[in-house]
Amino acid sequence: MIERDCFLCVYGSMIPILSPYPKIKSGIPCDWIVPCKKNNLTINPNTLLKFFPDDPVILKDPYNRPVSNLRISLTSKCNLSCIYCHAEGEKLPKEQMSSDEIREVLRVAAGFDIRSVKFTGGEPTLRTDLLEIIGSIPPGMESSMTTNGTMLAEIAADLKRAGLARVNVSLDSLNRETYRKITGRDRLSDVLCGIDSALDAGLVPVKLNMVVLRGINDHEVEDFLAYIRGNRNLILQLIELMQFNDCNYHGDLNGLEGSLAQRATQILTRRMHHRKKYCLDGAEVEVVRPLHNTEFCAFCNRLRVTSDGKLKPCLLRNDNLIDIRRKRGKELEDLFCEAVRKREPYYR
Repeated sequence: MIERDCFLCVYGSMIPILSPYPKIKSGIPCDWIVPCKKNNLTINPNTLLKFFPDDPVILKDPYNRPVSNLRISLTSKCNLSCIYCHAEGEKLPKEQMSSDEIREVLRVAAGFDIRSVKFTGGEPTLRTDLLEIIGSIPPGMESSMTTNGTMLAEIAADLKRAGLARVNVSLDSLNRETYRKITGRDRLSDVLCGIDSALDAGLVPVKLNMVVLRGINDHEVEDFLAYIRGNRNLILQLIELMQFNDCNYHGDLNGLEGSLAQRATQILTRRMHHRKKYCLDGAEVEVVRPLHNTEFCAFCNRLRVTSDGKLKPCLLRNDNLIDIRRKRGKELEDLFCEAVRKREPYYR
């Protein structure tokens, strides 16, 4: 939707967009400008960009949710075997995208004023061309990466030099044996070294992603608070278990969040997914609850890209994917628009 008093009237492929233009600029034939009673109109962004190439076009889905965040899975491969892994919702992924394809996806995303990108996996540090991919991030686009941290110590400084802003590190336990039970590998010491290297390199804030697992690690929340306390560059994210497989350890986030709320000196609400952020005793904690959460869906601003090159409008669905392999230019732009048209809240 475009919320203005008058609009450029064009024909062709129609998608919903939001335009930042305060008014239609001069030099456009007046018969192309039409009033709209409700100040809403659907237009072709490529035609708009032809006349206003220096201004961004912001994609908005049929539920009036702007898309400003891109999440790109760089690979389905991983060097851990976590008991809860949802693999970014991918089902039987094929060959991963090339760095050139990812560069084109980023270029098109920037043209639609998508302001941030998060790289995920699998484990993204397994890609030998990771630094090249990071180096292709368009100027002005905020960047981050989610990693299991096992290989982070070796490349943290290089990632920062290549242009990455910060990292999320998946860390579900500070206990060596519990970590091995969850991940299938004895790599806790490597991860902790990786976190230290990320802090030293300036990949901050470092967010620690802890999936809360009933009877396995839910008693460690206080240990994690002690680990991050006093370090403003460390943030704990308590994440609800996504039930994509047979991992039946769904933790009680209601009780945890209630306890955090009682102890917090300040409670903030983030724009993304309306997540709650609790500040307590020199520690900062976010709670991520995607299941049966209408607010999470209502404020979702994210479009996903699978490792094998499909636009994925929703993490929880696989029936509306759009193949973008080897697509470029206008064809890729149109597919972005189609994916945004297909976005709808999973929980309403």
